[in-house]
Amino acid sequence: MKVEVIMPQMGESIAEGTVTKWLKKPGDYVRRDEPLFEISTDKVDAEIPSPAEGTLSEILVPEGETVPIQTVVAYIETDADVAERAVAQPAPPPPQEHVAPQEPARESASVAPPESPSPLQEVVIPPHPWEKEKREIRLTIPAERVVTARKAVRSSPVVEKLAEEYGLDLTQIEGTGRGGRVTKRDVLRYLEERAAAERSRPLETPPSEMPEPETPLYPPYLPGERVEIVPMTVMRKKIAEHMAYSKRVAPHVTTFFEIDMTRISRLREHLQADFEHRHGVKLTYLPFIIQACVSALKAFPILNASLAGDKIVYKKDINIGIAVALDWGLIVPVIKNADTLSLVGLAKAVHDLATRARNKQLKPEEVQGGTFTITNPGVFGSLFGTPVIHQPQVAILGVGRITKRPVVVEDDAIAIRAMAYFSLSFDHRLIDGAVADQFMAHVKRTLESFELTGG
Repeated sequence: MKVEVIMPQMGESIAEGTVTKWLKKPGDYVRRDEPLFEISTDKVDAEIPSPAEGTLSEILVPEGETVPIQTVVAYIETDADVAERAVAQPAPPPPQEHVAPQEPARESASVAPPESPSPLQEVVIPPHPWEKEKREIRLTIPAERVVTARKAVRSSPVVEKLAEEYGLDLTQIEGTGRGGRVTKRDVLRYLEERAAAERSRPLETPPSEMPEPETPLYPPYLPGERVEIVPMTVMRKKIAEHMAYSKRVAPHVTTFFEIDMTRISRLREHLQADFEHRHGVKLTYLPFIIQACVSALKAFPILNASLAGDKIVYKKDINIGIAVALDWGLIVPVIKNADTLSLVGLAKAVHDLATRARNKQLKPEEVQGGTFTITNPGVFGSLFGTPVIHQPQVAILGVGRITKRPVVVEDDAIAIRAMAYFSLSFDHRLIDGAVADQFMAHVKRTLESFELTGG
């Protein structure tokens, strides 16, 4: 018996996934729930377990290919006993990339069927602009269903929330998901196109003189130059897309503060041995910094907000994103309700999320919903930087290397102190420089006079 292996839906707004690596090859024996292949989506990279025990008989989707969710990517050949156990599990829905969305069942059975079949219309879903190598998807479905799909906008709660935040009319956005569904990627592409149109409006340059979007102004390499060309990974493509989008829509300004971390350093050294013995994780500087940011966000809630057109969306929850550097890219898992956690709770949350991020075990919801982000390039020796805002947030804190150096203290004395540069990049559409500096001054005071509050 053959068991289908499908591309899973890793979150409400996820419409497709990319097979990045097969952990087994055809002919290999796999056990149920053993890691079978790795995928990458808009939100998270993850290992997908085998749905059944048996022999991997066929791989349908090679590494590097992007397919819609519920697509069959492989088959597992099982023996009779294992097959009976697999059948007992809920069967996954069949692949639907070539199937039209079904209309709701009619309430009355007395309605006569049409005398002739509906005419068929071919619908072409083009590849995304940033995925030119992908082939277009062609669907042949009844024409009236095409009209219905366009009139009744289908989208997820995540997409509806995004549209509400940016004041968008979803009926004006072409959906490229299954059955005309409007995906988050469609909304982001619409926003990019609208921003690009607004930027190009005042230009006097005739369209004929404008360079083609795909044609770089400066060639990346010269004829005859010795080069190696390697395709971007899915994660790298997403990072490039998100960073470029953030720089386009948000005017970035960065302010820098020098903070004396001596008190934190001494507290950490005093607590370290007992802390790790009691709680099983090391006590780093990051939990202290998170607590200082939480305190500052409560005092200046506009830095915990987002922009929705001409409206300000104040977030009631404080969800801190922590940028984690991986060998293959960057990911930002989120500590939800960080204001409710103690120093111990924050230390455990940071360790847990970072560990699972490196092992590709994060869930989609664990990289969503952040309201403020902290990135720590100081662990690599960087003194300070100007980080890019993680949209739709309005600010991000960068932590530089904490290093001992001589500084002037009270009474003009010179002392050796543990010092660090902190940087705050903020969206100048919403946050003024004075407010950003007041926020940073609050963080500075909290860290330089840190008091333990239990836990």
